[in-house]
Amino acid sequence: MRSEQPSPEPLQGSVPPPEPFPPQELLVVVGRLVAAQGLQGELRLLPLSDFPERFTRPGRRWLRRGGQPARAVELHSGRRLPGKELFVIRLDGIDDRNAAEALVGHELLVDASDRPRLAPGEFHLLDLVGLEVRLLDSGEVIGRVQDLIHAGNDLLEVALGEERGNRRILIPFVMAIVPEVHVQEGWIGLTPPPGLLEL
Repeated sequence: MRSEQPSPEPLQGSVPPPEPFPPQELLVVVGRLVAAQGLQGELRLLPLSDFPERFTRPGRRWLRRGGQPARAVELHSGRRLPGKELFVIRLDGIDDRNAAEALVGHELLVDASDRPRLAPGEFHLLDLVGLEVRLLDSGEVIGRVQDLIHAGNDLLEVALGEERGNRRILIPFVMAIVPEVHVQEGWIGLTPPPGLLEL
């Protein structure tokens, strides 16, 4: 299952002031800039997407820090670091280490409509938000998916219904617990281990 999750402060370096993203559009976070790489303006990126072309294919991307508005940038190139789950990317106009360090902590985003083609049986985790959550053994509807959390493993934040106290719980998105996903039909099926729904 492949996954990916939607500043007025100026970007440092010689990059021109980027245009703000239209507020009516939706962006998806696909990575986080975690460190400068070398002296030529390259950046290390922690991927939050299973699609490497997000970090290697040149083109328009967006940067955002905290809750500030996203700003447009151009991805010039990217490559995976051998033996690590990190990519090294180069952004147009970021040409030295100081400029790169000023971007550490920013999120890298893409337009949500720019979705890589999926193989049969694959889906985007973003499509799970809003789906009904059912227990497969009984068919009982227990709540809805509210959010996705990347914390080493993907977690589904599920809002339980009134009969379960209107609580929110985190459910690991793994095959043993979420063996059925029916995006078109609007629901996912759970086989939770004992105690998971009481956490």
